[in-house]
Amino acid sequence: MDKIRIYLFTVLPAILLCGIISCNSKQSTSEENGAAKVVTPVTVTTVSIQPMVDYIELNAISSYLLKSFVKANVIGYLNSGNIQLGQFVQRGQTLFTIKTKEATALGNTINSLDTSFHFLGKNTIRASSSGYITQLDHQPGDYVQDGEQLAVITDKSSFVFLLDMPYDLRPFIANKRSLELTLPDGEKLMGSIDQAMPVMDSATQTQRIIIRVNAGHPIPENLIAKVKIVKDLKPAAVTLPKAAILTDETQTEFWVMKMIDSTTAVKVPVKKGIETNGIVEITDPRFSEQDKILVSGNYGLPDTAHVIIEHK
Repeated sequence: MDKIRIYLFTVLPAILLCGIISCNSKQSTSEENGAAKVVTPVTVTTVSIQPMVDYIELNAISSYLLKSFVKANVIGYLNSGNIQLGQFVQRGQTLFTIKTKEATALGNTINSLDTSFHFLGKNTIRASSSGYITQLDHQPGDYVQDGEQLAVITDKSSFVFLLDMPYDLRPFIANKRSLELTLPDGEKLMGSIDQAMPVMDSATQTQRIIIRVNAGHPIPENLIAKVKIVKDLKPAAVTLPKAAILTDETQTEFWVMKMIDSTTAVKVPVKKGIETNGIVEITDPRFSEQDKILVSGNYGLPDTAHVIIEHK
């Protein structure tokens, strides 16, 4: 009986304790082995060396700075008009003739008494500049007063684009004489900076820049073009796809996952430069073209991660 008690109170508990420790050891080893086998499928890329441009686009509006106002020089009837709306006219070209009211009445009376006397009483009005007829105010037969506006000519030589530029961008065009303009149909023109107006818009704090272009074909007034102002240019920047760059919630820290061997990726902090069209310049550190950087499967990976590279 005593032997049975000794067995129950000493030997059996020891056996049970050993069994429990053995089970826990096997479970721990199993978990460690399972964790070691977790790998993440990823794809990789390498850095590219390419030119990068940081720029801003602003709107510029086409305009004719000078307009000539064609006016009647006598009181009378508009006898003829040799122009149409939108027509291009040359300087000195006849636009209108006006016959005075007195000439109409007096001419008929004198001519009926003396057929050898011809009194026309017509005044000719000519274009003072070359350009397009953008406004017609009267038609032949209208009775007009002296000084009354008959038409408007936009001076062809005064065609420009007007750019309202924020003053803080002024340093980026200070030493430049040309800018690239893109029309709505995709046509690109090089424009030369003519001058900057010596006044600022108090509300928007913009300064008006006058840009002249040589298009070779007529461009309508009030057309909106895009003007590219280059802020920074890197002829040989080290770049990565945007998908390779990871960041924290505040977007103040950036890093990439770089392969250090065939199955391990580590976290490498980076500094960004120019970013455009899904491509990001890496200013630090200086990666080589042999470095493999994770471009997919990289989100949420720990500092040292076991991965398997998939080839696409």
